[in-house]
Amino acid sequence: MLVHRRRKPRYGVQMPLTSLIDIVFLLLIYFLLTTNFMTEEGLRVHLPHAVSAVAQEDRELVITVSPEGDVYLGATAVALDELMEVVRQRLEADPETAVVLKADRSLVLDRVVQVMDTIKAAGAARLRLATERPSP
Repeated sequence: MLVHRRRKPRYGVQMPLTSLIDIVFLLLIYFLLTTNFMTEEGLRVHLPHAVSAVAQEDRELVITVSPEGDVYLGATAVALDELMEVVRQRLEADPETAVVLKADRSLVLDRVVQVMDTIKAAGAARLRLATERPSP
């Protein structure tokens, strides 16, 4: 009589999912920490409200006028007479650049008009005044 040995059931190849899940979570954390979140750089000013405000998405040069009347190009303070030369140089490098003026709503209109006049004198064809939508 022949005795057959019982065959052991073969286990299939299994991937270690624990280490795969760890790697996925590490990648997720890496990308969350290194993502460049959209933040406004520069000064904190309270923009005037406008119901018809539309977001603009193209090359722009941001000029901010603080509540004290100081003029900033990005985060750098610039004198009004130097502003014309700086804007002119930037516009010569890229004529399609839009100039965005962010002026605090508490400013006297005269100061804002002086800055706008300086920007226009520098040759800016596309000057925008930044506003924000009123909260509902």
